[in-house]
Amino acid sequence: MEYRRLGRSGLRVSTLTMGTMTFGGKGGFAAVGKTDVQLARRQIDLALDAGVNLIDTADVYSDGLSEEITGEVLQGRRENVLLATKARMVVGEGPNDGGASRYHLVRSVERSLKRLRTDHIDLFQIHEWDGQTPLEETLEALDSLIRAGKIRYVGASNYSGWQLMKSLAVADARGYQRYVSQQIHYTLQAREAEQELVPLTLDQELGILVWSPLAGGLLSGKYRRDVTAPEGSRHLSDWNEPPVHDEGKLYDIVDALVEIGSAHGVSAAQVALAWLLGRPGVTSLVIGARTEEQLTDNLAAADLSLTDDERARLDQVSAVPLPYPHWHQAATASERLSPADLSLLKPFL
Repeated sequence: MEYRRLGRSGLRVSTLTMGTMTFGGKGGFAAVGKTDVQLARRQIDLALDAGVNLIDTADVYSDGLSEEITGEVLQGRRENVLLATKARMVVGEGPNDGGASRYHLVRSVERSLKRLRTDHIDLFQIHEWDGQTPLEETLEALDSLIRAGKIRYVGASNYSGWQLMKSLAVADARGYQRYVSQQIHYTLQAREAEQELVPLTLDQELGILVWSPLAGGLLSGKYRRDVTAPEGSRHLSDWNEPPVHDEGKLYDIVDALVEIGSAHGVSAAQVALAWLLGRPGVTSLVIGARTEEQLTDNLAAADLSLTDDERARLDQVSAVPLPYPHWHQAATASERLSPADLSLLKPFL
């Protein structure tokens, strides 16, 4: 297992992170997974044995049950693991049971600490943008929680480029702790993050944690053109996270993954994960699984190396047209592009 620096912090995290959204199976999250304490213990054991040192959860997963299970499983070995959780989503019926206000964030941290059975959270992430709470309030609350020793690092998740850059600017101007990372969706099937979020990461020295790196299973290899998906799988028309805008292109990507995987004697899923781990700015992939077999397969991706030709093939089959202003910059500003700019524009020059 490789360990990479998380942004400009001194923290080093494994290239694979154990995701726990399948833990609990309560409410709407039952459709994602129904992992109980016994199976969760087995999965975390496998992850730790493979060298994973970061476990990611959120207060909204199964109404807090995911955090409770994670806390129970980590009893007696908490100090050997980095714990990340999130808050911001609506978790109750009250007017302050969501958002990134000081009130909600402080209460969320206190509740998460209790469920996780710990006295600190290593990485606390704002789960989603809140356009109604002043950033000064959100960032000051996070800064005070760091000074109180209840959280150690802070990150963002699902922000747009301008929202994240504004957050960093406010933190710098006020002397607050800035976000060290962003948790985003980024796959061969959905490469929008390359347009703004990845260049921003490189320019501002953030870390990237990728959620759902197999696009909710779309890139696992079990969804093929003219092949019936396994029983119990979702239909593509039911998929909304991530949405499928071009079904034909998705199948072209999967075909390439399967062929490259066959050449290495590994699964298409491992190839998709290995491609992501080689992309600029990516620190760690948050992997989760319904079964032990899926998790074991995903963990093996940490040791898979793709050739330059294989990467080029995957780049090409998943490529998207440059939006404005990037196509204009590629045509007229190529002599003054930074490494952050080139992370997107270099293939088009």
